[in-house]
Amino acid sequence: MEILVFTRATSTINQFRPEAEIYCKMAELGHKVTIITDAIPEQLERFKQAGVRVIPHKVTKKISLNSIKLIRQELSQYSYDIVYACCSKTIPNAAFACVGFNVQLIVYRGTSGGMYRTDPSNYLCMLHPRINGVVCVSSAVTKNVKNKVRSSIKNNIRTIYKGHDLAWYQDSSADLSKLGSNQKYFNVLCIGSNRPHKGLMVMLNAAEQLADIKELRIILVGKNFNCEPYQSKIMNSGMAERILQPGFRSDAPAIAKACDLVILPSIGKEGLSRVILEALSNGTPVVSSANDGAVETIENDINGYLVPIGDAKAIADKIRMLNQDRQKLKQLAAHSTDIIKTKMSHTETVKNMLNFFQDLASKNKG
Repeated sequence: MEILVFTRATSTINQFRPEAEIYCKMAELGHKVTIITDAIPEQLERFKQAGVRVIPHKVTKKISLNSIKLIRQELSQYSYDIVYACCSKTIPNAAFACVGFNVQLIVYRGTSGGMYRTDPSNYLCMLHPRINGVVCVSSAVTKNVKNKVRSSIKNNIRTIYKGHDLAWYQDSSADLSKLGSNQKYFNVLCIGSNRPHKGLMVMLNAAEQLADIKELRIILVGKNFNCEPYQSKIMNSGMAERILQPGFRSDAPAIAKACDLVILPSIGKEGLSRVILEALSNGTPVVSSANDGAVETIENDINGYLVPIGDAKAIADKIRMLNQDRQKLKQLAAHSTDIIKTKMSHTETVKNMLNFFQDLASKNKG
């Protein structure tokens, strides 16, 4: 197959790798893959190594004449079977660019919210009439998308997990002493941002209930935590000196590997959390709110625990229990990578993606 991918890269290798490695593997399997992206130098080198042709381009707007023109030039010059667009800025540009071309346009959906039929802007993006199929990152996302798209493509909506590979996580764990902790403490990691749906306040409410555990250290990794109401909450938590705030870190997976437990307190809809998959890939159990993606990843009492959304006490109870029962913690850690080897495997992702692409490409030839 000839596949044209239009995507936006991210600022770190870890963030972009689960997606980028799909295209690399497709190319290594003999498919002709071209990617239009603004990838960082390290990722460009990986694409070159895999045989992926790269067209450097940064999409800046949801409707960009420059982006549309670039895609149409590619479609005019080469016989692509598939165009695959992956985010809110690339999807509308790809959709308009594909008008008039005999190519299957497949788009990616990573969240189970949104896509309102009453919102005209959605018909420029996920509900665009030029779209032929949708890759959904979880079953919950698939269910939502099928309820919204036009009936003619409902059979072209496919759940494909964005899997991981344990080989990506062979680096050493982070040195926690550089963050203000060390291995003698019970280290709990929470990765997120100050956006309300990420549930940071839920995590801080849980911290208040754990202030009596002197060996507990909570590490908050992410941008923009140093603002209100978070800083006042931390100062009044009884754990101010034990809540560590290193800010944004490109080595978050290595920090997860060094910690005893990872917490995902999201109160909003999550498609499939990369934080969870990175933690499990590194052998670290996860306690997560029971949001859409987590319920397809976390197996209670096997690789972690699911707790009710917004329930700070339930999070605190699980942290306290696992701090006291280190044997149970070891059992969870021992099974953390199991799901990465099977259901959430990168190999399965590539296989399922290629099967889906080939199914749709054959409709043009049929």
